[in-house]
Amino acid sequence: MIQVHYLTFNPYQENTYILFDETKECLIIDPGCYNAGEQNALVEFINANNFKPVKLINTHCHIDHVLGNKFVFDNYGLKPHFHKEEQFILDAIPGYAPSMGMHYELSPAAEHYLEDGEVVSFGNSTLESIFTPGHSPGSLSFYSKEDHFVIGGDVLFYQSVGRTDLPGGNFGVLKQSIEQRLFPLGDEVKVFPGHGPATSIGFERLHNPFL
Repeated sequence: MIQVHYLTFNPYQENTYILFDETKECLIIDPGCYNAGEQNALVEFINANNFKPVKLINTHCHIDHVLGNKFVFDNYGLKPHFHKEEQFILDAIPGYAPSMGMHYELSPAAEHYLEDGEVVSFGNSTLESIFTPGHSPGSLSFYSKEDHFVIGGDVLFYQSVGRTDLPGGNFGVLKQSIEQRLFPLGDEVKVFPGHGPATSIGFERLHNPFL
């Protein structure tokens, strides 16, 4: 059984996820740790539970979701996995980070470009990648059929959706991703978003004012 833990990091209040199972292997998804205190919090959680990080995943490559990529690489030797359509998003960060007052350490190059429907495995567990563009051109969500949850990045939030006014964003595409790729997963599926509290497919189907 996959268990999900998150830590909220950086000025954008981004949720960094650590997924683990009984083997103690874990995934790190969207490391947003920005300063030494946040970096220490991530390491302390991993060490306190004797976890072994085996993969680094980015749902998408906006700055708030990749600030800790270099730190994770330096400490665990992991290079990121993300969709190829996010490469130009990642490459653009050094050009705009200073204007936002952000210090950015260059992410290592992708180890692997994930595709729609690809299986991500760790320990005794698997996730399925689901292509859900709109907020960002290569956004991926990660679904556990067995444990009834999805890690959604900035696609679907509690009573909200990801912004679409950034390069590569498109509201029509985002709405289609949610309604055609996430809603069919089932009302009982829990949604762990990139910002804010968890929600469920069923709740958002009924109550999300953007859909």
